[in-house]
Amino acid sequence: MSNISLIIEERAADIGGFMVGRLLPFKQKRSVGPFVFIDHMGPAALSDHENLDVPPHPHIGLSTLTYLFEGSILHKDSIGSEVEIKPGAVNWMTAGKGVVHSERTPEYLRNSDKKLHGLQIWVALPKHLEDSAPTFAHIEANKIPQWNENGLEIKLIAGQAFEKESPVPVHSNLFFIEIKSKKAQKVNIGNDLFGESALYILEGHIKSEGNQFDPKQILIAKESSLCEFEMGENSTVYIFGGDPFPEERYINWNFVSSDKEVLRQARQDWIDKKFPKVPGDDGYVPYPNIRIK
Repeated sequence: MSNISLIIEERAADIGGFMVGRLLPFKQKRSVGPFVFIDHMGPAALSDHENLDVPPHPHIGLSTLTYLFEGSILHKDSIGSEVEIKPGAVNWMTAGKGVVHSERTPEYLRNSDKKLHGLQIWVALPKHLEDSAPTFAHIEANKIPQWNENGLEIKLIAGQAFEKESPVPVHSNLFFIEIKSKKAQKVNIGNDLFGESALYILEGHIKSEGNQFDPKQILIAKESSLCEFEMGENSTVYIFGGDPFPEERYINWNFVSSDKEVLRQARQDWIDKKFPKVPGDDGYVPYPNIRIK
């Protein structure tokens, strides 16, 4: 990677009793293209009495992208969707003007030992879609474009790159790419990317301009062209970004908007329990004590 402008270290965060590694937002870098939030879940080993239980909670103004490496999550939402997320599949929920969902360990796994590892991502919506009706899409792992190139295993999880397009129904120009390498080798991305870009190291390491970078780091590029870097053996990286929006995006709790007044209204609507319910899940996450700045 050339022209690294910032290195973001993973920071511990609690999401209702389950610890994750928070990557975005960061005080010096609130977003990369339309990507405004990234959590690294796990890797966690859960015993037969430990389960993921994130009760119904709301979103506005964003799409959620859940991508698992290990384990399983049962997704339920207020649109009526109910699907088990498994490794390699893409769960893509667009909140628009408002949606509520829960994320739990499936019933058949709740009394057994299990693992959970993956990424949870928020992608902001273009301004004209912030108030759109919520939608949901689930793309199975075998539908995601993947190919081998010079010993690299590449997946285009979402968006467009390398003259390919993922079936995930994104709402703006973006890319989310997985690259795996079993051997140490150079990677030349070329000039196929656009907008802003960053690289997240999941495992192994990369070397660039005489420096080594290790897991749990995001490297922010000054320019979209990541150009050339060297991957260590048994390494996995994720490259993501795209065209940024002309308007700033504000985040308050689970809400994203270009308008702070919309955030205030969403907060009040959730407190007043005006959001739709999740069929079959009566849980509720109270609004935390967060001030809208």
